[in-house]
Order: sequence, then C-alpha cells, then structure tokens
Amino acid sequence: MLSPSYNHTVGPPATFFLVGIPGLQSSYLWLAISLSAMYTTALLGNTLIMTVICMDSTLQEPMYCFLCVLAAVDIVMASSVAPKMVSIFSSGDGSISFNACFTQMYFVHTSTAVETGLLLAMAFDRYVAICKPLHYTRILTPHVMLGMCVTIIIRAIIFMTPLSWMLGHLPFCGSNVVPHSYCEHMAVAKLSCADPMPSSLYSLIFSSIIVGSDVAFIAASYTLILREVFSLSSKNAQQKAFSTCCSHVGVMALYYLPGMASIYVAWLGQDSVPSHTQVLLADLYLVIPPTSNPIIYGIRTKQIRERIWSLLMHVFFGQSNQGS
Repeated sequence: MLSPSYNHTVGPPATFFLVGIPGLQSSYLWLAISLSAMYTTALLGNTLIMTVICMDSTLQEPMYCFLCVLAAVDIVMASSVAPKMVSIFSSGDGSISFNACFTQMYFVHTSTAVETGLLLAMAFDRYVAICKPLHYTRILTPHVMLGMCVTIIIRAIIFMTPLSWMLGHLPFCGSNVVPHSYCEHMAVAKLSCADPMPSSLYSLIFSSIIVGSDVAFIAASYTLILREVFSLSSKNAQQKAFSTCCSHVGVMALYYLPGMASIYVAWLGQDSVPSHTQVLLADLYLVIPPTSNPIIYGIRTKQIRERIWSLLMHVFFGQSNQGS
C-alpha cells in the first residue's frame, strides 16, 4: 500500500516515488534476485573486459578500444538504474529525490545515446577491417578513433541537455508517484501540471533520428560486409568473418529491439499494451545489453577469452598462461 504522503504535493515535490512494475508486485522477489544476478554479471564482465584490454598491449586495435569504451558505458547504464530497481523490488523503497531523479534520467538517456553511436563505430570498424584490410591502420588511426568517440559523446550531450532542461522546468504540483522502475522521462513528464507533449515529442523525434540514422548506416555497413564475405575464396576466412559479424549483430539486436519496442509501445500502444509490459520492456532495455555484451564478446572473441582466462588464473592461482 502506498503512503498518503506520496499522493499529492504542493509545489515541486521534494521526492518522487517509483512504484516498480505495476501489476507484478507478486514477482518482486524473483525480479530482485534476477536483476541482482544480471547487474553483478554486468559489473564483473565489463570490468574484466576493460581490465584485459587496458593491460594487454596486443589488444590495442581499434575494435578492442571501442569495446573497452562500450564496456565503460554499459557499466554507467546499468549502474544508473539497477541498484535502485533492486531496492524497489527487495524492500519497497521507491523514494528518490527530485534532483536524483533528473540526474538518473540524464545518465540513462545519455548513455543509451552514446551506446548506439559506439555500435555504429564498431560496425564501421568491421567494415574497414573486412572490406579494406590493407588500409585499416591508415583509416582508423588513434586520432580518428578519439575523434569518433568524442563526437559520439558530444552528440549524446547535445541531444539530452535540452530535454533535461525542458523536463526540469515543468511545474509539478500533483501526484509524485511514478508508475515506473526508474525515472523514465515520459513517465515523469506525465506528472507535470503543464502539457508534457513538447518534451515528449522532442524525445521521440530526436531518438528516432539518432537511432534511425545509426541503424541505417549499420545496416549498410553489414550489407557491404556480407557481400565481401561471400566473395572470399577461402571457406575458413568466410566462416571467421561471418562468425565475428554474427556476434556483433547479436549485440545490436539485443540493444535495438527492446529499446525501439519500449519507445514506440509507450507512444502508440499505451491503451493496448499492459503497463507492466511497457515498464518491463524499458527495464530490460537497460539491463540486458550490459549483461550480455561481455558474455558475447568474451566467448566469441578468442583473444579476449584467452586474456581473461590468463588473468583469472594469475589472480586466483598465481599462474600465467603465457603460452596461449
């Protein structure tokens, strides 16, 4: 039961109250356990990937550098929401201060915008490596990679800053109960006494532009990659290139499909899709990619798999697997 103190406020609320997933209260213990396991996996897996890439001089190629940045962004994305979700599902503590709510919102949406840009950069990296291998080091120089990463981050900040400003200046004079597991901008905007349509429309349009353009370029890159792969004379080379592409496409599917479903269901399916389904989609969109990315890359990438195994053997048993 919600305390009456959460129902109405006079002026801007000092706190919001996150209810979790409406309609799934009976599953909160299971959700807390599952989410804790996924968050732990995300932290350990991404930290391991960052550690082995930073420590090993043989893993300083552009692909591994992009993967290291992706791991860092995944940690930020998962850490922005998972601890509070676990608190809600395990103890029912859904209170979050006004400033903390908007800080969480900023990091969530900025990190997702950075992640889609990194997936595009990684697709471009694979395109150059497979289609223009002789020019790989000349095209993807350290300066080019740094410029790409900085551009991706600036693009995310430019997108998110106006949205944060619009939401932060909305008047909140009614309910402070957010029917969500985190401060998702549309759920918070609907609590405003003013019309939330401008900020919601801004978010929808710019999210569609960013994600739509990135997906279009990614699709073009992999179309060219597949055409080049199938033209290779060596079956072994075909299988190796195709295996690498499949793991990358799998990561992108796990990120884009729940994300786009969450955005458009919130807009177009509000009446036809149950609220708990909408919230669960938004939650999985932020937790599954950070959890699955290190597993996919760790298992599918031989060099990273060997370095992680060597590092673990050295840490736990004092052994160094130098021969691999």
